[in-house]
Amino acid sequence: MKCGSGWAWMDGSGNAQLMGTRNFPRRESALHLEVEALRWAMENMLRHSTCQSFGTDCKELIAMVKDPQAWPSFSTELERIETLQICFPAFNITHVPRAHNQIADFLAKTARSFHRELHFVGCSIPVWLPRPPQVGTFNNFNNL
Repeated sequence: MKCGSGWAWMDGSGNAQLMGTRNFPRRESALHLEVEALRWAMENMLRHSTCQSFGTDCKELIAMVKDPQAWPSFSTELERIETLQICFPAFNITHVPRAHNQIADFLAKTARSFHRELHFVGCSIPVWLPRPPQVGTFNNFNNL
């Protein structure tokens, strides 16, 4: 069984500029996948945008990023995040309720249901993925 991750980069007007979806082999826990998804989103933002602000529906992930020493069992994973943060002079991570993160949530669920490897980054949802239901705004990333 796969785990899925999805993210979307929005411009200042709320228009999607870039999005990504990827599946991963099962991780030790859902929180391990949250950290992995943030790392992947950060790496993509370094390659493709000037984004400095990230959103997630996982409050534990925000706590981990803000105080990594309080999470010793995630030290290796959080070291990677800390290294990436150096590349973002104005790095910020905030809570975004899942209801306001619908496209990223759709991408994560789609990636999870894909039975073969999936790794996509592009400007729109590819035609070979199922179409999402009518949705509102979305933010940087989300995963399941």
